[in-house]
Amino acid sequence: MSKRKRLSPPMAMPVSAPVPEGAEPVAPSPLGPGPRRRSAPIADVAAESAAVAALEEVSRSMEAAREEGRMVLSVPLESIVTDHLVRDRIAAEGEDMQSLRDSLRARGQQTPIEVMRLEEGRYGLISGWRRCLALRQLFEETRDERFATVLVLLRRPEQTQDAYLAMVEENEIRADLSHYERARIVVKAVEQGVFVDDRSALRGLFGAASRSKRSKIGSFLSVVRALDSTLRHPQALGERLGLALAKALEMPGTTERLVEALEAQVCDTAETEQSVLQGALTAQVSGSEPKLRSEGREGAQEIAKGVWLRQGRGGVLTLEGLNDDLRGRMVAWLRAELG
Repeated sequence: MSKRKRLSPPMAMPVSAPVPEGAEPVAPSPLGPGPRRRSAPIADVAAESAAVAALEEVSRSMEAAREEGRMVLSVPLESIVTDHLVRDRIAAEGEDMQSLRDSLRARGQQTPIEVMRLEEGRYGLISGWRRCLALRQLFEETRDERFATVLVLLRRPEQTQDAYLAMVEENEIRADLSHYERARIVVKAVEQGVFVDDRSALRGLFGAASRSKRSKIGSFLSVVRALDSTLRHPQALGERLGLALAKALEMPGTTERLVEALEAQVCDTAETEQSVLQGALTAQVSGSEPKLRSEGREGAQEIAKGVWLRQGRGGVLTLEGLNDDLRGRMVAWLRAELG
């Protein structure tokens, strides 16, 4: 006799909601709607607090990165004060400047400039003067808005000396300056009280340079002070002519004679200006050639008042009449040149 199969009681089917016109009916779940789970209120509060804290942390991190110069910012070009520091670079023309404009036009600004925050939404330029100039020229030429802004890194130098040093280091790395331009920033930094004297300015701005290089820059200081307001192409002044000028300027009246020669000639080009300077030096040397004296100093030349130079065998040079001050300066100069 077969065993009877027990029937399960019928399951109550959920009543479906009316189906809107045009919509396909959805079969109800055989298990019916499940219970609705709702998180506890304390969990909601904790999640919201965590989200707010995370957002505040991101904001703090971004602000710190901005202030510490780790974030590139885009600011209006007109907000950059390019003469906030006295610039070491004098001129920006020629093929190098044209190449920079062509690069900016084709690829945009690839390297940010360095600035420090000033008042009223302005920024003082530390380094990147040529890029600012090129962008300004491109905007004036094209009126393209992409040249109206500049990418910057915000710096916070502890004192003005640090800002000058940053400018000098950036230019030393990117584009070699002339000795005249290097000496000029030393002179201007001392004039503005950034450094107390030439020696500290040379060491502060060019401490990484060799002793010989600092010595040559120091020699150009007198040239800058004597001729900066007269020269039209000072950045083209070569090392040899500059050192000759520095030597000649030790003689009284040299500044006046050089200025007079420059003002008497229209120096439209660097070549013309250097030719005038060289001519003035030649005339000065030929007109003041030291004369041989025989008053107990046969074969010696009086190179300065009371100072005699005698040349002996084997290229031996003897200086006579040096006092302690001159002797000390001579020894310091020799150490700088030969060290």
